[in-house]
Amino acid sequence: MKLLITGGAGFIGSAVVRRAVAGGMAVVNVDTLTYAANLDNLREVEGAAGYAFERADICDAPAMRRIFETHRPDAVMHLAAESHVDRSIDAPAAFVQANVVGTTVLLEVACAYLANAPAAIREQFRFHHISTDEVYGSLGAEGHFTEDSSYRPNSPYSASKAASDMFVRAWGTTFGLPVIVSNCSNNYGPYQFPEKLIPVAILNAIAGKPIPVYGAGLNVRDWLYVDDHAAALLTIVRRGRVGETYNIGGDSEASNIALVRTLCGMLDEVRPEGRPGQGSHADLITFVADRPGHDFRYAIDPSKVKRDLGWTPSVTIEEGLRRTVVWYLENAWWWQAIRERGFAGERLGLRRTA
Repeated sequence: MKLLITGGAGFIGSAVVRRAVAGGMAVVNVDTLTYAANLDNLREVEGAAGYAFERADICDAPAMRRIFETHRPDAVMHLAAESHVDRSIDAPAAFVQANVVGTTVLLEVACAYLANAPAAIREQFRFHHISTDEVYGSLGAEGHFTEDSSYRPNSPYSASKAASDMFVRAWGTTFGLPVIVSNCSNNYGPYQFPEKLIPVAILNAIAGKPIPVYGAGLNVRDWLYVDDHAAALLTIVRRGRVGETYNIGGDSEASNIALVRTLCGMLDEVRPEGRPGQGSHADLITFVADRPGHDFRYAIDPSKVKRDLGWTPSVTIEEGLRRTVVWYLENAWWWQAIRERGFAGERLGLRRTA
């Protein structure tokens, strides 16, 4: 199977590319290389047999048509997206362009490609759209999102992903494109761009800077180790049923403040020299004004993907967080290069723009 993976230089996309290439699959990585994309994420697959990189914007229909016709993929895994909630508060139009317009361009190109493809490709082709649990909105203290949960997006980011999910389903029903949708919980692990909670907490702690936590830190998320997610996605694109939705979760709920305190405790263990005579890294935790419209809780019920496809998360949150802390400590070259490009880890999502 030859996979065309959009957003393959991003955090989740690069994990999928690395795993697919390691498994002997042919991969065409399409990425426009926005601020959060990083070809350093893919050093281990550079020059690998069957791997190709195309720098292109999914909103560019002529470029997408050329890439489809040149590489003739058997399946599309669509991960390219603007994904940071705080950035969507500051600049929502960019999320509509990338996540909604970009997805519809890709759907149109995929339909045209498939209409003229050989029977062997048409029979196995899949358009796998990768989305988020945030489309379902906010949960109270109990309950879990299932594939039948109603969509109630509350941020510009989640609204743009909800819209793209609906367009994918519409292309499946109206035009017969063989589509699959998956919605995942919060990912974490190596190579995550340092604007999300976990890398911000780790890198600020290393630098002795305040670790910002929104509100009282009581918002709860289900956490999914990125390599487990990549394994689930590759299982779905190979064996998932056309027209189905699969929710992928890590069975690992934690509040933001509990998560950050755990990270600080791990840093105290593995890097005690980091704050000699200054107490725990947890002393750096600083509560800041909450994000507008901050959803209280997300929790995924992954029973369907476990039952139907045999996938299950293999990394506990304790082990995943420890691996992540160690990775950031041992790979300063990666995040220092990002800092040198001008990203200082500033807080976003404080204002709205017209």
